[in-house]
Amino acid sequence: MIQSSPSVLPPLSASETMFETFLRAVAALCAGLGLLYWIRLLGFYDGLTWRFDLMPVHWQVAAVCLAVLYPFAASGLWMLASWGPVIWFVCALSETVMYAGFPELYGRRDLVLVVHALTAVIYAGFRLHRWARRRREEK
Repeated sequence: MIQSSPSVLPPLSASETMFETFLRAVAALCAGLGLLYWIRLLGFYDGLTWRFDLMPVHWQVAAVCLAVLYPFAASGLWMLASWGPVIWFVCALSETVMYAGFPELYGRRDLVLVVHALTAVIYAGFRLHRWARRRREEK
């Protein structure tokens, strides 16, 4: 019987641990937002037109797409997969266009826009820090 030695991974730095924690927090937020879109689509939401068959077409398209993409982004972010942030970015960009570009159709949700912008800035900061650290290590 061949025994394989357990792989020993180097310990993560504090910044890497914080980055992973950040990605998982964003994953939890995405799961929650996806759940909210599904609640609206299924008609459990107490709103005037928040049931799929009563929604205007522009809301039907947006709600269906985001109800599928948000849980997908959540799973990618939670698994720390490289495609997770990409799917989150698609969701965030979609909601930014909805709420900032077409407020007459979707309404204004400034808190959503602020959270997406803050998340993007924090993510960019982590990536910039990671790039700078690797560059220092190469020298």
